[in-house]
Amino acid sequence: LADARGKWWRSLSGGYRSARSELSEYCTGGLPGAVDEQLALVDDVIEAQRLAAVIDQHRETGIRLFGPHWRGIGSDWEELEIWSKWFVELHRDVQTGRLPSGIISYLQDNTNRAGSSTVAADLEQARQQYVQALQTLQQLLEFDPQRLFGVGASIEEQSFAVQYEILNAWTSKPEAINDIVALNVLADICLQNGLTRVYDLAVNWPGAGKDLATAFRRARMEALPDSALLQRPALSRFDGEAHQQVVCRFRELDILTFEYNRARLAHSHWTRIPRAEGGGQIGVLRREFEKKSRHLPVRRLIERAGNAIQAIKPVFMMSPLSIATYVSPATMTFDMVVFDEASQVKPVEAFGALLRSRQAVVVGDSRQLPPTSFFDSLTHTDDDADEEDVTSDIESILGLFAASNAPQRMLRWHYRSRHESLITVSNYEFYDNRLVLFPSPDASKESSGLIHRLFPDTVYVSAGAARNAPGGSSRTGATNPDEARIVAQSVMEHARSSPELTLGVAAFSQAQAEAIRDQVELLRRQDPGCESFFSSHPYEPFFVKNLENVQGDERDVIFISIGYGRDEHGRVAMRFGPLNNNGGERRLNVLTTRARQRCEVFTNLTADDIRVTDASPRGLVAFKRFLRYAQTGDLDIPRESGGDFDSPFEVAVYDALVQMGYTVDKQVGSAGFFIDMAIIDPRHPGRYLLAVECDGATYHSARSARDRDRLRQSVLENLGWQVHRIWSTDWFRNPRREMERLAAVVEEAVAREPDAALPLQQVIETSIDRDDDLEHEIEPGAVLYEIADLVVTNRDRDLHLVPVSRLAEWTVIVVATESPVHSTEVARRIADAYGVARIGRRIREAIDTAIAAAADRNQIVVQRDFLWKPEMVVPPLRDRIQLPNTSRSIDLIAPQEVDEAVLHVVENAYGIDVPDVAPAVCRMFGFQRATEGMQSVIHAHIEHLVGSGKLIQQGMHLTLGQAGKGG
Repeated sequence: LADARGKWWRSLSGGYRSARSELSEYCTGGLPGAVDEQLALVDDVIEAQRLAAVIDQHRETGIRLFGPHWRGIGSDWEELEIWSKWFVELHRDVQTGRLPSGIISYLQDNTNRAGSSTVAADLEQARQQYVQALQTLQQLLEFDPQRLFGVGASIEEQSFAVQYEILNAWTSKPEAINDIVALNVLADICLQNGLTRVYDLAVNWPGAGKDLATAFRRARMEALPDSALLQRPALSRFDGEAHQQVVCRFRELDILTFEYNRARLAHSHWTRIPRAEGGGQIGVLRREFEKKSRHLPVRRLIERAGNAIQAIKPVFMMSPLSIATYVSPATMTFDMVVFDEASQVKPVEAFGALLRSRQAVVVGDSRQLPPTSFFDSLTHTDDDADEEDVTSDIESILGLFAASNAPQRMLRWHYRSRHESLITVSNYEFYDNRLVLFPSPDASKESSGLIHRLFPDTVYVSAGAARNAPGGSSRTGATNPDEARIVAQSVMEHARSSPELTLGVAAFSQAQAEAIRDQVELLRRQDPGCESFFSSHPYEPFFVKNLENVQGDERDVIFISIGYGRDEHGRVAMRFGPLNNNGGERRLNVLTTRARQRCEVFTNLTADDIRVTDASPRGLVAFKRFLRYAQTGDLDIPRESGGDFDSPFEVAVYDALVQMGYTVDKQVGSAGFFIDMAIIDPRHPGRYLLAVECDGATYHSARSARDRDRLRQSVLENLGWQVHRIWSTDWFRNPRREMERLAAVVEEAVAREPDAALPLQQVIETSIDRDDDLEHEIEPGAVLYEIADLVVTNRDRDLHLVPVSRLAEWTVIVVATESPVHSTEVARRIADAYGVARIGRRIREAIDTAIAAAADRNQIVVQRDFLWKPEMVVPPLRDRIQLPNTSRSIDLIAPQEVDEAVLHVVENAYGIDVPDVAPAVCRMFGFQRATEGMQSVIHAHIEHLVGSGKLIQQGMHLTLGQAGKGG
């Protein structure tokens, strides 16, 4: 058929006719006429034969699957297709859990087929009842299935296992219905307030039960700063740098206000000083001034010229008894009387001063020594006992005012002690921790604080043993000779190593004080090189006193010699002189609070050697606690382990600092004042590198802007702290930038020399213009120092980022006015003009680079540390009286200018002795006095000028040499 297709002669082919005849036998409805249809029929027959063979090949599989329904090629294929689909869905439902696996076994069991229809009917009926029960339950509970199963879903659409789990949970915990109701109420509140996202998380987030509340709080906290910035224009406009400039300006103006009022007060007094010639009280004074002898007694002079004296000297500094002795009641009255150390002033002694004054201020400490009562027994008689005296039991004027309910004010800020350990015991023991103590950066007490010096080999010698010893006398008292020798050696070591610090020695007994004094005198004779120390502090000279006489004294360093202690047999008698008496604790309080910077306790005792009972004097109990604190730094009392942060803002700053790798202590301090965070110096773990303050609770709790922005920070800086403040508004707005700034400050602090002292608060000199006859007069040959008027208008970047060319221009301007000028002064002028309060490492490096650039362009000449105008050869002699204290140092004067001053003084004096040169040169420079350091520098210049031939020295006399004439 295929070969004949398309041939016109196919009807003549016998093969073609035979094939058509054979094919027609398969057809029941006749053979198709077209050859293509006949070929298609042939293909169908071949496919049918192939499929019949396949069906026959799978006969056993068909019988196993369909049983009697399988009849080979004669099977009902539509019926078998229905069965196949049903089987597939059955197994799928079993696999997905919609049907139990046992259903297949059930269907395979022919014995159960008979009751299947009945069971199915019962099951359908039960299902309808179950659905109806669910609907009834839903109506009773009024729950929203969409919240539980999603939009458009219902409980009956869930798998039976899910339904069973839900219904079983409801049944087992019926009391949870109230929680569900509360949850629904909260859900409605969320939707009503637009918290759709919170509602969605509560419904769809699997971890909502555990973490949703935390996530919500975090989101709320993060949104609060943004909301605050939007609602409060003051916060949105806040700029930390601008605000810091305002704070700095406030500090300057606040200090200037005090200085101005001081000057105004002095000027007001100056204008009221009587200057009239003639008689009256002024005449009495003038006559007394002219007398060489036989002057009027002081009391008579005040009676006759009291008004004039008070106009000239309105402030009298006198003891109460001196007032009664020299000032008659009718001749002079005062607007105010101030009693200092009032705890030592008896009421009877104070009445005379009170009667001469309109108002009184009583300053004292009831926890310190009372007035001495030694002479009371000499003036007290038995007749006095019968007289009623309401003040007889009041020991001081301080107690009298307190008993009279006078207004009181406690001075709580304690900033005399430069280390908190110096006052901690007294603060706890005597002041109920009410004093506000400022922490020191020297946490390990390397150079400050309370230090315990234990010398167990020293021996306390009682008074009897001392008298019986060789060389003893009836007046020999109880001492510890070895301890006295060690204290004296420590005094000499202090004189050699720290002569700039004042020193005092306090002993528990007069005998021990005498022993120390004798040892010090002996060592001073052996080593005269330390004598300059013992005469270098005229206002706070070195002393050795016992605890009865030390009140009112204070020194940078105090040595305390206990003296009492273990005897030669190792026994410790619980006798410590006045400390055992009534009021001994007050003597201890005075003794232990005399030091400003360091207090060293010399003893052979530890706190464990002191035995106290309930009957022990309070002074002994306080002494034991003092010794223990000196040894261990522990007060041995219940106390908090440490404060926590005041705000989440501080927590965020702390975490950021720790992540940057810094070791940070939080809430550093004690007794009322705490630094928020302090960074520990990695080179000296016992010291703090930087104090980080946040404007948190401590900042906002300050009672005034002066406390908040000046006094607190001023006290900390004077104690050696470097303070960096972070403003919360800047932090919330851009924490990364604030951390970068903080990191730069820390790096600058790390780069600073470990022992370099931090700059203290600059003290502004007060200058008072007076009449011409008392004005400061410039020495002949000198001119007033002129400070460069440097004006900087554009401050758009940090000073160290200003281009070198601009810094060089400013340097040239300063040098043009102040040549020769020290590079430090140039840096200070630029920093002041730019509004920078402190010159750090990066600023100084930038200015040094600018100096080098200006020198390379021949705009200035650098000679060592001094900068000159290129054309200047001989420097002018300049009076520096108007410069601030920080600039009035001989080290900041060019050596050539000092040489010119020395030559000028010698030339104008027509010869002068060497010791007189330094004071004259210092007066020319505007210095009020010639210190030892200044004299040393000037004498070195004199030696240089003598060596060069400009000066001629004959003995101690100097004259001008030929080389020194004419310049």
